[in-house]
Amino acid sequence: MDGKMQIGEVAARTELSLRTIRHYEETGLVVPSARSQGGFRLYTEADVARLMVIRRMKPIGFTLDQMRDLLEATDRLDAGAGLDAGEREALLERVRTCRRAAAEQVEKLRVQLARAEEFAATLDARLEQSAPAAHAR
Repeated sequence: MDGKMQIGEVAARTELSLRTIRHYEETGLVVPSARSQGGFRLYTEADVARLMVIRRMKPIGFTLDQMRDLLEATDRLDAGAGLDAGEREALLERVRTCRRAAAEQVEKLRVQLARAEEFAATLDARLEQSAPAAHAR
C-alpha cells in the first residue's frame, strides 16, 4: 500500500481508539489520505502527525473548534502559497493564541499535580504513623 497504513495500525501508533479516529474524521479534524479498493481508510505519516497534534491538545482541554482552528491555520501556513504578509501574520497570531492557551493549561496542570503529590505524601505519612511498629520486638 505504498507507505499507507490502515486505521488499526494508526490507532496503535497514536494510542487512539478506532472510534476516536473515526470521530475525528466525522468532525473534519483528520481525513484519511486515501481509501483502499475495498474501501478501507488509508493514512500517511502526515495523517499520523496530525492525529498526534490532536491527541496532545485533548488532555489540556482544547475543544474540537479550537483544534480545527489551529489545524486550519497550520495547514494554510504549511501550504504557504498565495499568502500575503498580512494573512501570514494573522495565521501566526492564531498559532500564538493557541500556544498561550496551552501554556496556561500546562501551568494549571502543574498546580493540580503538585496538590495531588502533596495529598499522596500526606496519606503516606498517615499510613506510616498508623502502621504497627514492626521493629518494636
